[in-house]
Amino acid sequence: MSSHRPAMETNRLWLRPFRMSDAAEVQRMVNDRDLAMMTRSIDYPYPEGAAEFWIAQHQEFWETGKSAIFAISLRPDDRLVGAIGLEINAQDILAELGYWIGRDYWNRGIATEAAQAVVQFGFEQLALNRITAHHMDITPASGRVLEKAGFRYEGRLRQQVRKWGRFYDAQMYGILAAELKRAPLATD
Repeated sequence: MSSHRPAMETNRLWLRPFRMSDAAEVQRMVNDRDLAMMTRSIDYPYPEGAAEFWIAQHQEFWETGKSAIFAISLRPDDRLVGAIGLEINAQDILAELGYWIGRDYWNRGIATEAAQAVVQFGFEQLALNRITAHHMDITPASGRVLEKAGFRYEGRLRQQVRKWGRFYDAQMYGILAAELKRAPLATD
């Protein structure tokens, strides 16, 4: 992939590369037990310096084709509200979608709007064939986000996710390139 990481615009959002100046706000938002509980990869308490370390890896991940990670910020003031990304499997021409939204911005349709844009980006710009996503059974709102973004429910994997010493079922979703409903998307 090129070294230039893309950005996208939706009706209410900018999806852009993270900047090191975002680290303090990432640290503040994800150092939330309820948010961390809903994700496989966020620890609580969130370690000091972890946000900087994570952001510092994004360029390499993009250049090596491992992932495309975007900051979700509100237009027009560029207020950071979350993250969304694709973990890419180049061999199988697919990716897994993951995201988190800061607690102050839950239930506003932000995750759905960002997911729709990133799915379109994955199919149109990365030429993926399939995008998958999953959520733990304790986070049904994530399933609604995925369905609104065009994903189809594909099944349940029993005790697939271990979080803080407890096992949770994973609800699996997928969408194929042929199923994408095309909508205008501004990119730069």
